[in-house]
Amino acid sequence: MDLLTDFQENWKLYVAALVILIGAFFLTRFVRWSLNRIFSTVSKKINTDSTRFHFIKNGASMVVWVLALASIVSMFPKLRAIAVTHFAGAGILVAIMGFAAQSAFANIISGVVMVIFEPFKVGDVVRIGDEHHGVVTDITLRHTVVNSLENRNIIIPNSTMSSATIINESIYQNSLCLWVDFGISYDSDAKKAIAIIKDVSVSFEEVIAEPGTNYEHPVNVRVLSYGDFSVNLRAYVWTNRPLAGMQLLSKIN
Repeated sequence: MDLLTDFQENWKLYVAALVILIGAFFLTRFVRWSLNRIFSTVSKKINTDSTRFHFIKNGASMVVWVLALASIVSMFPKLRAIAVTHFAGAGILVAIMGFAAQSAFANIISGVVMVIFEPFKVGDVVRIGDEHHGVVTDITLRHTVVNSLENRNIIIPNSTMSSATIINESIYQNSLCLWVDFGISYDSDAKKAIAIIKDVSVSFEEVIAEPGTNYEHPVNVRVLSYGDFSVNLRAYVWTNRPLAGMQLLSKIN
């Protein structure tokens, strides 16, 4: 009954709060649509990177929602009193919230640093440690989205991305060298094995010559080591399609 009475007395505030939420939803849609139009126009005139654009777009959406929620809290006296009490009087609660928010602020700061220094961009093929490999599809205020080779979206906190060892396979001429290892018996004809590996590797259209070189053959094969039961060969296969790397390895094998 108290809830019904409260609603009857403050129904205008509830309606206003609902209008603010709906307005924030459509405003974020409009802001993102407007920024998409602006970026589309600018990108036709100059060569611009979409990474900063994605970050700005996500940041603008966050600002709209924060302002909307703050407006709703300020409209209701009870919510405003609770907010003021918690943030001004409850020092322990504020300390706990501040500690809990450290990771959130760390992610935001890490995101800003990554956008400024650009260790990778949206669309780059990256390898994060030994666990993840894929294409960067988005950088938000909190996390980075990587679409893996299995077509799965991996959500990685920006603070993790900022501290991780990242191999950016899209930097430097957008080419990648693959190591393809083979073991042959000690009784095998090494020269014939090397010739077969070269012929098979070069038969795929993804394979290119090593950039900046003029070797007689696009694929180099060298004796890597002598194992207990095999002579180990390594083929150095270059491709300008980093995403096709795993498939190319399988094809050659």
